[in-house]
Amino acid sequence: MMIHTNELEIQQSSGTSYWDCFKGIDLRRTEITVMVWMIQQTSGSPMIGWGTYFMTQVGLTPGDAYSLGVAQSAMGFVGTVGSWFLMPHFGRRTLYLWGQIVMLVGLVVIGGLGVPKLSTGTGWGIGALMLTLTFAYDITVGPVCYCLVAELPSTRLRIKTVVLSRTMYNVAGIIIGLLQPRFMNPTAWNWGGKTAFFWAGFNLLGLCWTYFRLPEPKG
Repeated sequence: MMIHTNELEIQQSSGTSYWDCFKGIDLRRTEITVMVWMIQQTSGSPMIGWGTYFMTQVGLTPGDAYSLGVAQSAMGFVGTVGSWFLMPHFGRRTLYLWGQIVMLVGLVVIGGLGVPKLSTGTGWGIGALMLTLTFAYDITVGPVCYCLVAELPSTRLRIKTVVLSRTMYNVAGIIIGLLQPRFMNPTAWNWGGKTAFFWAGFNLLGLCWTYFRLPEPKG
């Protein structure tokens, strides 16, 4: 069976090139796979990835930030497992869209709490919202992205389409890895909680794209 599957895949992909990913209807499929992976990077996940350090910059002690960081990982695990049960019943587009909406609200509120002078109270408020943001991401945008990337490319160009979209994802990751620490670091740009406003803007752009351009592959 493995040999047969390998030969079938070779037959399906033979005679194709990366340029074919940008021709006809496959251009649309390439756009979708690239965008859903880019949105996964820019919808607010940088805040989650740097959650523990971020919380130390918004008023929490390192010990409290670490405890919330552990809780954040637990929320991510629960959210990911929960997505397994949601995807068979709700469309991928539905989950992806609503995940972005919930994250947008969370980011705006976090940014708002970052405007006043730092205090323990606002720090705990931002910490609680970070847990909510993590759960929303890991039950929707995070895992649903991988279903969309696998389901939407054409069979004969699936491997090449995924390679292109993952490359763009990694390029975005490099840029984000340079920006996010500077946003939070008090010796750099020192945005603190207001960093969430930046990602809320990108989230809103991604949300508009999802609403108008993302189809529903369920079924």
